[in-house]
This record gives sequence, structure tokens and C-alpha cells, in this order.
Amino acid sequence: MSRSLNKVMLIGNVGNEPDIRVLNSGVKVAKVSLATNRTWTDKSGQQQEKTEWHRLNFWDRLADLVEQYVRKGDRLYIEGSIEYSQQQDDQGNTRYFTDIRVREMVMLGSPGGGGGQSMEGQAPRRARQPVAQGQAPASPFDADDDDLPF
Repeated sequence: MSRSLNKVMLIGNVGNEPDIRVLNSGVKVAKVSLATNRTWTDKSGQQQEKTEWHRLNFWDRLADLVEQYVRKGDRLYIEGSIEYSQQQDDQGNTRYFTDIRVREMVMLGSPGGGGGQSMEGQAPRRARQPVAQGQAPASPFDADDDDLPF
């Protein structure tokens, strides 16, 4: 059997206040957008910059931590995996989504100050989501829930 890898590592700034939901099953989910930037110099020598927005999903204990400690503008390092989904909208059109299921998070501090601070004001610390056995729950977010905060 061949192995495969689905791993994402991102460092960026939180673009919105966390959206916290509790599913009918009692599982808590936090949804956050994360902005990453890249810069380059084009052929004419002009500095260019592009921002990419990533949809992050935190489950269970990580969702609790996000609800308690993460705010818009905070700087995060996350590790997780890519998940794709699709849903039909009210007009019958298929909408496609790409989300990051976060399994590990390090709070790096807010962009304006306090960089490197963790949830308790100490050195950056990792928070990990235990990997559950079996099937992952379906995405709890509605198809029309893809607004980006810019």
C-alpha cells in the first residue's frame, strides 16, 4: 500500500472574530479566516503583494481554545489538512469549498504588539487536536457562509 500526505502549515493573521457553533451531536466547531501574504518583485522592478484567505475549521478542544483566546488580527501558526466539499445553493448551482481542518495551533501574538505571546502570556505554545478514530463529521457550515472579511 502506498502512503499519501495531506498536510498544511500556515502562518497568518486572523481576519474575523471566531464563528462558534455547536452541532446537534454536541461537538463544538470554530470557524476563522486566516490571511497569508506573499510579496515579489515583478519584471518591471515593482514590489507586488498578494493576500490569500484560508477557511480554518477547529473542532472540539481546539474550538474551545479559539473561542476563549483567538481574536481578529491575532497571528497564528496552524497545521492541518485540506478538506474539499460542495453544496447546492437555492438556485441549484454547485458551490465548491476548500477548508483547512486544523489539528495544531500556536498563537504567535497580535500583529501590533505582544508577538510571541501565548494564551497565558507565556512563550508560544502548541495546542493539538486529538486525532479521532472513524469518520469525521460533515462540514457544519452553510453554502452561503463563505464571506471573506475584506
